[in-house]
Amino acid sequence: MEQLKAVILAAGKGTRMKSDLPKVVHTIEGKCLVDYAIEAAIGAGAEDICLVVGYKYEVVRETILHQEVNFVLQEEQLGTGHAVRCAKDFLGDEGQTMILFGDTPLITAETLKRLREYHTENKNTVTVLSAMVEDPTGYGRIIRDADGNFVKSVEHKDASEEERASHEINSGMYIFDTRELKEALEKIQPNNAQGEYYLPDTLTIIKDKGLKVDAFALIDPEDIMGVNDQEQLKSAAEIIRRRNQAK
Repeated sequence: MEQLKAVILAAGKGTRMKSDLPKVVHTIEGKCLVDYAIEAAIGAGAEDICLVVGYKYEVVRETILHQEVNFVLQEEQLGTGHAVRCAKDFLGDEGQTMILFGDTPLITAETLKRLREYHTENKNTVTVLSAMVEDPTGYGRIIRDADGNFVKSVEHKDASEEERASHEINSGMYIFDTRELKEALEKIQPNNAQGEYYLPDTLTIIKDKGLKVDAFALIDPEDIMGVNDQEQLKSAAEIIRRRNQAK
């Protein structure tokens, strides 16, 4: 397989955690949230990993277990597309790039391996990790045509009523062909309700070039659950303890 690098977005403060700590250094079973994402990336074959850090980045650097990763600073939080663009020098020009979040400790190496295999076997330029959920409110939606082919990913705030009816959500995790990712990052614009540079806009840019964009849908959304508050932290901790007991 091609060389794989991983970029993990870890710049947020996480105000809903009601803590002065950066969200990604909250712990489950003595391990930072972002360490779980790093380990999943390593398990999926990532040879180099870069954390995009921001709020109290020194605390992140000092606290995480995996000190071998690279760091880039996102001084202003201008969206996911901007965050990945901050890591453009790390990306290089060859191989594949996986995009992950530092606050999704339930993502597994096995799921990321399956995502990568699907991406490679189907000769995709970019593959979104998606999932079917009962209540998709607030999430970006995956829109497909009548034949089930990927059409686009649209943020909840920018979606029409018809688009909001989709129960397939964008997890925010992807695997890209690196060269096309870098080109698309230079073309995204903040033309949306948030005034931010959205990473999902790269999908439309790549698709409009005639290249293949697809989504790999998980039936069980557990792996992509994020941690945004203390209740979700408790829920994630329960799942991790259950998984550890099952080993």
